[in-house]
Amino acid sequence: MEDVIIIGAGPCGISAAIECQKQGLSALIIEKHFVVHSIYLYPTHMQFFSTAEMLEIGNIPFATPNDKPFRHEALTYYRRVIDHYKLRIQSYEEATTIERQQDGTFEVHTTKSTGTNHVYKAKNVIISTGYFDHPNLLGIPGEDMDKVTHYFREAHPYSGMKVAIIGGSNSAVDAAMELLRVGAKIDVIYRGEDLSGNIKPWVKPLFESMVNKGRITLHLSSQVTSIEQDVIHYRDRDGNIQTLENDFVLALTGFRPDRKLLTTAGVELDDNQDKPHYNPETMESNVPGLFVAGVIASGSNANEVFIETGRDHGKLIAQYIKAKG
Repeated sequence: MEDVIIIGAGPCGISAAIECQKQGLSALIIEKHFVVHSIYLYPTHMQFFSTAEMLEIGNIPFATPNDKPFRHEALTYYRRVIDHYKLRIQSYEEATTIERQQDGTFEVHTTKSTGTNHVYKAKNVIISTGYFDHPNLLGIPGEDMDKVTHYFREAHPYSGMKVAIIGGSNSAVDAAMELLRVGAKIDVIYRGEDLSGNIKPWVKPLFESMVNKGRITLHLSSQVTSIEQDVIHYRDRDGNIQTLENDFVLALTGFRPDRKLLTTAGVELDDNQDKPHYNPETMESNVPGLFVAGVIASGSNANEVFIETGRDHGKLIAQYIKAKG
């Protein structure tokens, strides 16, 4: 019987395990993929918006020569933290259901990548799953074609190609700037009247300069309506359907947390079936002993919770569990 089972080995789940360990609680992390999987899925050369200090967990310094750390530095840092605290992590094992028992304890049912099933018992459960497995789909014809992806890793495969980027956030702007370096012809299509206000301030003027020079074509107040093998169709700001020659589509429309594990465990969501009910002072849900940490605690806008805010959830939870005995 574990004191705590944590589902998800992202930075916030790792931080929660460390805080539980500091309180003398036994903690086991169960991870569907591998540690910090969401960060691994970031673009290969991505630079964080946050400083290294804001990404630190467990009082372990994040050393970097850069003003803002890069993806590969974060992967190394979080592995080092895990090794330092000797955290217990079951990787490549998916938690499928959480069942609260009559005595108030929990059974967590899992399936390993090998196909075998297991049951773990715990006094408390923390759900700290991410959202990168579940992109926001466009719901348009052609979205399931091989030329379409919701993940941008690096620019090289698109060298000299006609690429449409759907979206107007940091991920879309960063992708466009990288694609420029490999000679891609870039169209950025965004339904908003202007780009997101959260664009990195050191990147936005460079992007706007490339738009003004005609090296990137920006279509605002526009929406892709269908995708075909050699073209895409979009509705422009005047409501007219336009056609673009196209080789690849990067649908960088964001991601959403998966609520199924929460709801099947009895956690209530708000009226929009979006945000779980929990006490912000303890992160405990309406199910006693079941907690949320990290982005899973946010609503449909995953930007409500970042690593720098979600990393503190574990301390609230661990202190509360220790105090209640």
